Amino acid sequence: MSAEPAPSSAALPDGRSAQELLAELRELRAGDAPTRGGHTFAYVYDAGLPGLDELAGAAYGAFATVNGLDPTVFPSVGRLENEVVGAVSALLGVPGAQGTFTSGGTESILLAVKTARDHARAVRGVTRPQLVLPSTAHAAFHKAAHYLGVETVVVPVSPENFRADAEAVTAAITDRTVLVVASAPSYAHGVMDPVPEIAAAAAERGVLCHVDACIGGWFLPFLRRTGRTVAAFDLSVPGVTSLSVDLHKYGYADKGASVILYRDGELRRHQYFAHAGWPGYPVVNPTMQGTKSAGLLAQAWAVLRHIGDDGYTALARRVADAADRLVPGLRAVEGIRVLGEPSGSLVAFTVTDADGAPDLSLVLHLADEMRERGWYLQPQLSYDGLPPNLHLTLTPATGDRVEALLADLGPALKAARTAGPLTVDPGLVQLAAELDPDALTPEEVAGVLAFAGLGEGAGLPARMAPVLALLDALPGRLKERLLTEFVGTLFRI
Repeated sequence: MSAEPAPSSAALPDGRSAQELLAELRELRAGDAPTRGGHTFAYVYDAGLPGLDELAGAAYGAFATVNGLDPTVFPSVGRLENEVVGAVSALLGVPGAQGTFTSGGTESILLAVKTARDHARAVRGVTRPQLVLPSTAHAAFHKAAHYLGVETVVVPVSPENFRADAEAVTAAITDRTVLVVASAPSYAHGVMDPVPEIAAAAAERGVLCHVDACIGGWFLPFLRRTGRTVAAFDLSVPGVTSLSVDLHKYGYADKGASVILYRDGELRRHQYFAHAGWPGYPVVNPTMQGTKSAGLLAQAWAVLRHIGDDGYTALARRVADAADRLVPGLRAVEGIRVLGEPSGSLVAFTVTDADGAPDLSLVLHLADEMRERGWYLQPQLSYDGLPPNLHLTLTPATGDRVEALLADLGPALKAARTAGPLTVDPGLVQLAAELDPDALTPEEVAGVLAFAGLGEGAGLPARMAPVLALLDALPGRLKERLLTEFVGTLFRI
């Protein structure tokens, strides 16, 4: 019997050499924003320490094939996680605190919300759970609430200092509240919420309180060791029942590495998922993931122990010193207003017009002008009375570039002022206000994206200001629908 003819196409091409494949990967990376060198002020955290990337990579490789699903089969996983979580607890916890290593801040937050939901159901009989959070709380809380069937109750923040209003948070707590959130600091503006006041209000009503310290958890305690004043925010604060901290931020481990820490093991128990009602092996998952490589855990363990307490204190001092140069430098530029009082590592600033009002066009043009000069500053759109702005994440590596950044900022702002105002067709804005995002057909969404310059296959425009100005003018739900569809065009298959 003759063999079947070869297919005309294959899922994969013929095998290629390791050298060729690695060369292609390096070529692909060349088109990305740089993750090292201090020019990208968002998404990446660079300690600027020689050899650290190589250590993380080698540690990951040593454990890449180890399955973190079952520490009874791979006991090394249990030891590494106990030591990583133990280090976090020693810095941010209290006696009896227990926690878990996770894949990142989003997973840590998901687990905190799940724990609060299940705890409130078991202890207080809450069946229609609510989550109370300031408007500046990270979007991951809304994601968690969406996934887990929890209603969000959003409390506006002060438009002067961008901190959560403890009295407003207190007033929003009801018998249905399962969790109250505070940030240390908030991502958008880098300011600290009044954690003690918020935690006390939650405790008075018997409600759990989570502190999102994904950004500040591994930075602020070491900043305190340099002699700077840092407001209380960790589990030592009465009423704080859980806390998340990302080690892939100011721990300088590779992504993703985070820890969720609880005041005690009784709380952590509600985080776990267990199932024995099937014919396979009994399942117990501490996190959202089941099977997972232990490589990320191993590299985080290695990085933490390599840098050590003194090393992290020195790195925190470098970041704070950079902020001491950056913030006054920004404030010295006419038309720039720093938002709030940064806690030391995140800075947000807006650009104002001749009358001193925040100017969206100037903010977005400035972002484009700085990108043309080799800098990535993260644009953030206006929201609920809070001004559009540019966000900067300071690390030791970016801190070394503060003077160069400020030197380019003046000419870039001058160019932004000559670029002219961004205008959005009022008729389009009116039409958008009347649209039901959920009722739009794919063709209608494609038409709006094409109008914005984001049609399928068009790629990203060289200047993002016109696109972002349009998004800023659209209602929130429509904005979400368009962004969802646009990201879908980037993953075409």
